[in-house]
Amino acid sequence: MTVYVTADELLDIEHARLTLRRHHGLAVDRGRLVREALALVLADLEAQGTDSALVQRLLDE
Repeated sequence: MTVYVTADELLDIEHARLTLRRHHGLAVDRGRLVREALALVLADLEAQGTDSALVQRLLDE
């Protein structure tokens, strides 16, 4: 699977990666960061359903 992100989204991912390293001592690559974020969103969807952050964000589009 290939996922395309905007330049701004890529910068946000990189900023998050650097924040994790600088403030939390976690050296993770962008792929791992995205996989962990996806796992969190999917777990929230499973647990919260309609009230999940994902559903709410998609409804707001």
